[in-house]
Amino acid sequence: MAGTPAGIRVDLEVIAGLVEPNSRVLDVGSGDGALLALLQSRRHVDGRGIEISQAGVNECVARGLSVIQGDADRDLVHYPDDAFDYVILSQTIQATRNPKIVLTELLRIGRRAIVSFPNFGHWTIRYSLGLRGSMPVTRNLTHAWYETPNIHFCTIRDFVALAGELGATVETAIAINSTGQKMGMKMPWWFWNLFGEQAVFVLRR
Repeated sequence: MAGTPAGIRVDLEVIAGLVEPNSRVLDVGSGDGALLALLQSRRHVDGRGIEISQAGVNECVARGLSVIQGDADRDLVHYPDDAFDYVILSQTIQATRNPKIVLTELLRIGRRAIVSFPNFGHWTIRYSLGLRGSMPVTRNLTHAWYETPNIHFCTIRDFVALAGELGATVETAIAINSTGQKMGMKMPWWFWNLFGEQAVFVLRR
């Protein structure tokens, strides 16, 4: 995946720019804590996180972050309505068992939900499937088909349709191309779906 000179994932940099300073944030699927650490240092958020792997929780705690072990598919129901200004799910929705329920919970818990994901509609993936007849391995999708954590393959068009089905408003949408640059806001969805390697959406109820 493309990164910034500081080594931070591109989508995390984009997300950090979308969060208002001093907000209450829940990071779902915190991983090693890179996003929460970035948000605390740049945006001075009151940040919390949940992470499914114990190794990830340990790494977050070692960085001084408030992260507990939890599963997005099971544990979001325990959070009250409007508990956070932002609930963030970065590069994780495609690995959940029920993305629709998870997204519904994000929109309930947070005043805004920020979701980033790899775009399975990108032309390189279409090329691999259409011409080579094999599941792709790319910079964003680094695992072979038999070991990938991704179980639901989503395109930008698919995500827009899901947001509409849930009655969510797309407040901001950003597509990121293969060089890590934001794509033009005036481009149509089909263009984003073909050339955006990943996307970041801000949704609200």
